[in-house]
Amino acid sequence: MPVARITCRAQVGLLAPRVDVEVHLGAGLPCFNIVGLPATEVKESKERVRAALVNAGFEFPAGRITVNLAPADLPKDGGRFDLAIAVGILVAGGQVTPVRDLETLEFLGELGLSGDLRPVRGALPAAAAAAAAGHSVMLPRQNADDLRWLPSVRVATAEDLLGVCGWLCATKSDIDLHAVTTAALISASTTDPEEATLADVCGQHVGKNALIAAAAGGHSLLLVGPPGCGKSMLAERLRGLLPPLNPDEALEIAMIASLDPKARTLQIAQRPFRAPHHTASANAIIGGGPEAAPGEITLAHRGVLFLDELPEFDRRVLEALREPLETNRVVITRVGAQAEYPAGFQLVAAMNPCPCGYFGSRSASCRCKPSLVERYRARLSGPLLDRLDLRVELDAVSRADLAEHRRQCDLTASVRAEQVLRTRIVAVRARQIARQGCLNAALKGSRLQSCIRLHADAQRKLCISSDAHDTSLRAHDRILRVARTLADLRDAEEVTTVDVTEALTLRRALG
Repeated sequence: MPVARITCRAQVGLLAPRVDVEVHLGAGLPCFNIVGLPATEVKESKERVRAALVNAGFEFPAGRITVNLAPADLPKDGGRFDLAIAVGILVAGGQVTPVRDLETLEFLGELGLSGDLRPVRGALPAAAAAAAAGHSVMLPRQNADDLRWLPSVRVATAEDLLGVCGWLCATKSDIDLHAVTTAALISASTTDPEEATLADVCGQHVGKNALIAAAAGGHSLLLVGPPGCGKSMLAERLRGLLPPLNPDEALEIAMIASLDPKARTLQIAQRPFRAPHHTASANAIIGGGPEAAPGEITLAHRGVLFLDELPEFDRRVLEALREPLETNRVVITRVGAQAEYPAGFQLVAAMNPCPCGYFGSRSASCRCKPSLVERYRARLSGPLLDRLDLRVELDAVSRADLAEHRRQCDLTASVRAEQVLRTRIVAVRARQIARQGCLNAALKGSRLQSCIRLHADAQRKLCISSDAHDTSLRAHDRILRVARTLADLRDAEEVTTVDVTEALTLRRALG
């Protein structure tokens, strides 16, 4: 066979476009060329493939080897093409005569110099794309466990190049492809008896109510208060209030995690909780870099993104959050690379009211000059604050209240109360999905007007407040969404003045 065609997959964001690895063995001076817009790591595969073939006991062709990665205008990077190139050389040279149909097989894996197979990033999206095309996949054995998250895929695994070639030439059914089903999929997290609950937080009833509303409607939340008042504790407990993952959500999160070399997709049993440090760059938070890699907002998809010390983040990073908060997606564009990632995260942010942290606190006096407080708060732009549904100011908890809280704390009762609250939130979310197809935080346009069912007195209350505080149209709509969530928590069909008043209270202007 002068030309062998082996199928592989590239990686562009969460997409895995098909790549045909065409291998031609010709006469002439010995050379090895790879064409088709390969990145540096793909070009280096020549040396890995050469050593792997020789050390596996095969003969490396002495003539002219040309490898074309089609389509030619699609950028290719990573070591995922090594296995396909090696198999193509062996098939084109007649050293391996497969008994299986190469038209329905895809090969993915990086080769070591000894011929062993090493795992690759993005194996899960590639396997999902192959399954959608009706193909089967050969993968390194270390990638096999990731595929538990797929509803169904036909996959074979091997530890080295010899194992792949033996499988291609074998006719025994006991080493044929096996099906993976959702039986092993972890679709819900179990409750840990020592799981952190809202009962751990002393006082802060307004903050707890805001957290419950945020969990019920998918709203973003800003917590403002002095050091040690419980802002971080509240934020860390939001994930425990969210509904368990369904199989589709778990698969989506696992696909995103497969792009992160530090993540373990098998450990996904809960919604993600990401808390980057305030020194993180825009590329780390939003995504980017030479390969247009996903950022924290994508890794927090379907979960919580917690930004502590919000004003300390770089202003360019904060301003870049504005579009993803509205669209729930982000498009990363670089020279020669563009990727679109989901960014349906729930933002929880925390900040001190001033640089010293005690402006307006009853427990300590503020040492900051008014101009310093103003400059500190000016680090957050109006358009960004406008996109935060809930803004709650907290105060410090006294030592006496803390001691009494710890004395009365009952772990068993706390876990039971948390389970009841979570069940209630799950029911409220299900009602929203049945009514409008999305959570209240995502209501827009005509759907917002048709689903609110605002009482006339509540409408007048909102108009008076909007005129008094010069509220923007965006803020007006966000107050309506929060009020709708508060009504849902009361099992009410109509949004009343009580709901609007509480929504206004939970969206206080800083100051």
